[in-house]
Amino acid sequence: MTTTAERTAPSRRAQLKFVLVLGGLTAFGPLSIDMYLPALPRMAADLHATDSTVQLTLSAFIVGLALGQLVLGPLSDALGRRRPLLAGLALYVVGSVLCAVSPDAWLLVAARFVQSLGAAAGIVIARATVRDLFEGTAMTKFFSTLMLVSGLAPILAPLIGGQLLNWTSWRGVFVVLTAFGALLLAVVVFFLPEPSAARSPLRLGPVLRTYGRLALDRSFAGYALASGLLFASMFAYISGSSFALQGVYGLSPQAYSVVFGANGVGIVLAGQLNGRLVGRIRERALLRSGLLLGVTGGAFVLASVLFRAPLALLLVSLFLLVSSIGLVMPNASSLALASHARSAGAASALLGVLQFVVGAVATPLVGLGGPGTAVPMAATMAGFAVLALVAYLALTRDHAVTASPAGPPTS
Repeated sequence: MTTTAERTAPSRRAQLKFVLVLGGLTAFGPLSIDMYLPALPRMAADLHATDSTVQLTLSAFIVGLALGQLVLGPLSDALGRRRPLLAGLALYVVGSVLCAVSPDAWLLVAARFVQSLGAAAGIVIARATVRDLFEGTAMTKFFSTLMLVSGLAPILAPLIGGQLLNWTSWRGVFVVLTAFGALLLAVVVFFLPEPSAARSPLRLGPVLRTYGRLALDRSFAGYALASGLLFASMFAYISGSSFALQGVYGLSPQAYSVVFGANGVGIVLAGQLNGRLVGRIRERALLRSGLLLGVTGGAFVLASVLFRAPLALLLVSLFLLVSSIGLVMPNASSLALASHARSAGAASALLGVLQFVVGAVATPLVGLGGPGTAVPMAATMAGFAVLALVAYLALTRDHAVTASPAGPPTS
């Protein structure tokens, strides 16, 4: 059945505006996590801190990102999207400034936690806003379009950070993040209206019951786990590919950058292909195809490493697995949120938290075998891809989703 959102399509100008604004908001987390990674050794030396202490800045950010989404998702369901988003963006700018001027490592850890709470607002509210504005295949197509802006962020952020370090210190990286947050704050003030959506009361009991209901919803859990577990494969790739491809296979930093960028382009291309196919092919079929592509790529990655296949086969296999994110994420997000219009913020929060929690579990597994082998990375990537497919097959049901009408965005 054709929905309201699908009957009245927004103008191209309105589509572009929402893609740029919401894409920028969803890129907050990856940019803030990955852009400063190349600077960690310099930070430790400059702040006279141990490597483990400086690495706590990453842990603090991930914890804050998870907690912030859990709080801000239901808050936006009760108060509307704009006010929590504006407060979060302002908090992000303040946290970024504190990061740039922190005199020691422990104050930097605290500043990163503040920064992460603001970044959480951008991620969780952007996804909930898409649910407010669209439904059905229109929502899936919009999530696919967002991959143009947000899909490259986790891939290119370390490269951007490395280039920044050629002409500035690690503090300059946080200055750039401050400017990015301030720019998005101004854009939201002037160009992102409050979407029309039903509001839920902000009381602890109902909020906890909402989270419990979502967690016990088999279909929601299946779609959330499918996207979160496959996302963990990409976390393993991001954290381990530099060591594997350069240390084990001998790629130069320049060649590795080309491979890294090509895989990022693969995510974007798969997302755009998904957007063209949605409406002709059911979202569940596209999601299943993406998961099968991820499992196939993961199996070939593991086989390439175990049997010492030519590097070209490994690179093609990595491309297949990483590109599958572009098919899985838009469809899984759309299907997970489809039946939860009144609690889109809370549902969006659980989706985001699951991705980062499972990703945080996957990351240390990559280094278990030491620096001389790529097997742990390959096994982690393949294993989480298989788990994603199993979660989808075991928990989701093939059913028609009935959702409350949501109007299209206006220019």
